[in-house]
Amino acid sequence: MQNIKDLTLQDIGQRLTSLGEKPYKALQIFVWAFNKGISSFDDMTDLPKGLRERLKENFYISQPKIIATEKSKDGTKKLLLELEDKNCIECVLIPEEDRLTLCISSQVGCPLDCGFCMTGRGGFVRNLKLSEIIDQVFAAKTLLPADQKITNLVIMGMGEPLLNYKEVVKFLNIATHQKGLGFAPKRVTVSTAGIAPMIERLGKEIKVNLAVSLNATTDDVRNRLMPINKKYPLKILLDACKKYSAVRNRHITFEYILMQGMNDSIEDAKRLVKLLKGIRCKINLIPFNPLPNTKFKRPSDNALSIFQKMLLDSNYVAIIRASKGEDISAACGQLKGKLKR
Repeated sequence: MQNIKDLTLQDIGQRLTSLGEKPYKALQIFVWAFNKGISSFDDMTDLPKGLRERLKENFYISQPKIIATEKSKDGTKKLLLELEDKNCIECVLIPEEDRLTLCISSQVGCPLDCGFCMTGRGGFVRNLKLSEIIDQVFAAKTLLPADQKITNLVIMGMGEPLLNYKEVVKFLNIATHQKGLGFAPKRVTVSTAGIAPMIERLGKEIKVNLAVSLNATTDDVRNRLMPINKKYPLKILLDACKKYSAVRNRHITFEYILMQGMNDSIEDAKRLVKLLKGIRCKINLIPFNPLPNTKFKRPSDNALSIFQKMLLDSNYVAIIRASKGEDISAACGQLKGKLKR
C-alpha cells in the first residue's frame, strides 16, 4: 500500500485513471493531502463515499511522529522525528522578527562529511521520500498556536538536497503550488554544499532561492573543510552559480562560516571579494558555533567585524547571522546524537 503523500498531483491523476476513477478528482485529493493535511480519507468530505473507500483500499496517509523536542530561550524549537523504518531526522523552527522559518532535512544522515558539521559524523543512511520531507512541515505546524504560521522554508537541515534531487524537486513543486503548501517561491530556499551540475539543473527547472555553503576562498582550505570541493572545485562551483543567477535573475546567498585561523583573515576577505565578482549575491557571515570534539573555534568579534567591513566596502551585502538555539542541540545531528548517547 502506498503513502498518498509520495504522489505528485500528476501521479494522483494517473493512479485514479488506473483505478477507473475520474482523473479530475486528483486536485481535490491533492488539496486535502498537502494543503489541509488531513489524517484520514474519511475527512475528504467533498469526494463520493465510493471513491474514499477505493482510496482506503489502495493508499494510506502518513502522520509525522515527533519523539523529542527542545526549545531554546530565543524561541527556536528543534524536533526529532521517527520515520516508518525507525530512522530519525531533525527539523528546526527558527523565529525572527518578521518571519518564522522552518529548516527541514532531505536525507537521513549526510554523505559529504564536512569537517564542521555534526550530521556528517553519523554517516549516510538514505535519501528521504517526498512524504518524509513534507511531513516535517506538518509536524512543525502541530507545535504552533492557531495565530502563528510558518512563513519561510529552507532545505538546510540534515543531508545534501541536490543529492536527493528528484524527491526534493517534487517537494518544492508542492511547497510552491497554490493548492499545495502555498508558499511563494521567494519564501523557499534550497541550500547546497556545491553540487555544481545540479545547481544548473535546479535553475532551469524551478524558481526558488539558492543558498551555497562556501566557507573558504581557496581550494586547499575548502578541500579540507568540505571534501565535495575535490569533485567540484571553486571555479566549477562559481561558474554554476553564475549560470543559476543569470537564468533566474535572482540573488544567490553565500553562506560563509567563519572559523578562527582557518578562513577569517583579511586575505580571505579580499579573495572572497574577487571570487564573487559578477555574481548577484548576498553573503551571510556565520560565526562558527562550536560542536563537541571539534578542532575549530569561533572567530573573535574583531576579526568578524573586519571581515564584514571588507565586504561592505566592496559593495557586497554582508550580514552577520546571529546563531540561534545555542542553548539547545540546534546544529543538525546534535539532538539525534544526544538521544543515541
